[in-house]
Amino acid sequence: MSSIEDIAARLAQALPPQVGPIRQEIHENFRAILQSQLAKLDLVPREEFEATREMLAHSRSKLDAMQVRLEALESGASTPDSPG
Repeated sequence: MSSIEDIAARLAQALPPQVGPIRQEIHENFRAILQSQLAKLDLVPREEFEATREMLAHSRSKLDAMQVRLEALESGASTPDSPG
């Protein structure tokens, strides 16, 4: 993904040539607006997202195994983990 600076520069370059004298000021305004709006989004870093996703997948796997075991116990069947 592009950095905020790259996005602001592309927006400023997309403006018509008539704004040439104030292009740098507009670029700085774009950057400030992007930074302030992105700060409000409550985003998390990719690494934190991936770690949480892995933890959720692991928890889901354990929950599924526990559900199978519970169903076996409720039906009176023995599970591979039980002694009898």
